[in-house]
Amino acid sequence: MLTKEQKEFYEENGYLMVENVVDPELLARLQSVTAEMIEASRELTESDERYDLDRGHSAETPRLTRIKLPHKQNPVYWEALTQSRVTEVLGDLLGPDTIINTSKLNTKAPGGGAAVEWHQDWAFYPHTNDDLLAFGLMLADVDEANGPLMVIPGSHRGPVLSHHVNGVFAGAVSPDDPDFDLSKAVTLTGKAGSMTVHHVRLLHGSAPNMSDRNRLILFYELAKADAWPILGASSYIHSLGQRRFWEDIQSRVVTGAPVLEPRLESVPVRMPLPPAPDNSSIFKTQQTAGQKSAFAVM
Repeated sequence: MLTKEQKEFYEENGYLMVENVVDPELLARLQSVTAEMIEASRELTESDERYDLDRGHSAETPRLTRIKLPHKQNPVYWEALTQSRVTEVLGDLLGPDTIINTSKLNTKAPGGGAAVEWHQDWAFYPHTNDDLLAFGLMLADVDEANGPLMVIPGSHRGPVLSHHVNGVFAGAVSPDDPDFDLSKAVTLTGKAGSMTVHHVRLLHGSAPNMSDRNRLILFYELAKADAWPILGASSYIHSLGQRRFWEDIQSRVVTGAPVLEPRLESVPVRMPLPPAPDNSSIFKTQQTAGQKSAFAVM
């Protein structure tokens, strides 16, 4: 699927744009199901296990930041990951045995939909090695106006910056950090059906959506099966007990099979503790910890 040049670009820069990874028929089904899910959120007055609501959400004007775990809410999202060119890209970059950590459909509402402050996914969930990545499948065209993903090329090979402020894990880096150079940022725009890829240690963020359209990006966060969680978002597994833990691992296999020998690499780790006052989502973590916004100074 990927060319030698694309693989080398990803290795060097920590990100990639891959066009047309789902065919028009599958894309149309993804768009239809997503529209139905947004429509169903009208009845809500507060976030729940399915949705994160944005400021100003109402029955008349549904405004979401995120649909949670879409791959568990409708089989078409799982199909897109496991039975399309998305699956081929996954194999090219992580090999034959892969696990999904989580998924989310960031719906970023028009007219100021919430920003995601600059961060490295690795800060949220360190593993025994850093063969992890995120796919961002665009379900609608993404341009400069509607809060596209921004990345800093090569930052995956640099330090893991502090994501702490005021004594808590803030889920965002300080714009004043000397190792954070916003001048190097690259904006990733594209057509519906295209997909971004970014390494787990790559610095990335996205500005508010100032357009009149939702920004719909379906994110899958994935790991090579020999990368085992140390702490963070994936560490819920430690509370399951052995039998339920094994069932959970098997349910998250995307390709291949579980690997029972974790690969231990010398990777930089800083624990995401203590938690922010509200750590129920990345948005709440970033809002309640009190970290200075990088977008406020752009």
